[in-house]
Amino acid sequence: MLKGQLCTVRHLLTADLNTFIALVNDLPSRGDYFSTQFKSPEIMRKEFVQNSFVTEDSELFVIEDALHHIVGVITHFKSRTPTTREIGYRLFESKLGGRGFVTEACRLLVDYLFNVHQYQRLELLTAPENVASVRVAQKCGFQAEGTLRQAFFINGRYQDVTVFSLLRPEWEAQRRPS
Repeated sequence: MLKGQLCTVRHLLTADLNTFIALVNDLPSRGDYFSTQFKSPEIMRKEFVQNSFVTEDSELFVIEDALHHIVGVITHFKSRTPTTREIGYRLFESKLGGRGFVTEACRLLVDYLFNVHQYQRLELLTAPENVASVRVAQKCGFQAEGTLRQAFFINGRYQDVTVFSLLRPEWEAQRRPS
C-alpha cells in the first residue's frame, strides 16, 4: 500500500470487486479519452481470482480517497523495452478532477517503481488535447517526447497520442534537496 496525503494506492481486494467492476464498466464516465469497450463482469471476476490483476506484465492498483472510496485506477505494464514500464490511470468521476488524486497516485507509483525495480524509463501516453492528463505528466516530471500519429482507436476514430517519459536520473535529480 502506498500512502500519500490525498490518497492511497493499493491492490484491489475481494471486498472491492463488485464496486470496481461497476466503476470500470460505467461507460458514460469514460469521456473522450477511454475506449467504450468493456469486459464482462464474469471475465473480470475470473481474472481477479486467477491473479488479482497482478502479473509480471502488469499490475493494477486502485486509488482510494481519505474516506476509503475508490476514486480511480492506476496501472503499470510492459512497454517496448525491458527497462521501460508504461503507466496508465483513470479517474472514475470527472467531478473529482483537479483535486490532485491522480497526480499524487502517479508520484507514489513512480517512486515505488524506481525504488523497488531497476527500470530506467517510465512512460505515459496521453491524447494531446487531454489537458488534465498532460498536466499530470508534467507535474510528475515527465517530458514530452513526441506524437504517435493516429495510434489509438477510441470512440470510433483514430487519435494521436503524445509520449511522455521520465528517466531514472531525472527522477533522482527531482528528489535531491535544492
